[in-house]
Amino acid sequence: PGSDRAIAPASVLFVCVHNSARSQMAEEYLRRAGGERFHVESAGLEPGQLNPRVVAVLREDGIDITGKETRDVHDVYLAGTEFDYVITVCSREAEERCPVFPGPAVRLNWPFADPSAFRGTEEEILEQTRQVRDEIKRQVDEFVTVYDLRHPQ
Repeated sequence: PGSDRAIAPASVLFVCVHNSARSQMAEEYLRRAGGERFHVESAGLEPGQLNPRVVAVLREDGIDITGKETRDVHDVYLAGTEFDYVITVCSREAEERCPVFPGPAVRLNWPFADPSAFRGTEEEILEQTRQVRDEIKRQVDEFVTVYDLRHPQ
């Protein structure tokens, strides 16, 4: 209290299997909700291509990740970045494949359904993807609220 010293942003890594959907959404929503209080990245065990339905439902909410690259969690590790929080967003079914990121970080698991596994008509798949988007957004907002309570500026 009373210090003018800037507080370093908390670093957060979101991890899932492909870095094509859930971790990308979580990264973007934390970037939006947390602003400069967080340095946020995402990565995957087996990086794939961005899920076009995820790109579409994020765009509906004003976030454009068109052309964004997916990242390999091993490359993030080799870069030497240490994170305050590592949050896995794999589904419960894929938890055993969800990568572990070494280091002193607080580890959280937020299991969300995998949009690449959704089946049905295009509109049904988009609706399921919107539901996951909204769940991730709520979880991120809750994370920011709790963080701010524990780390008053």
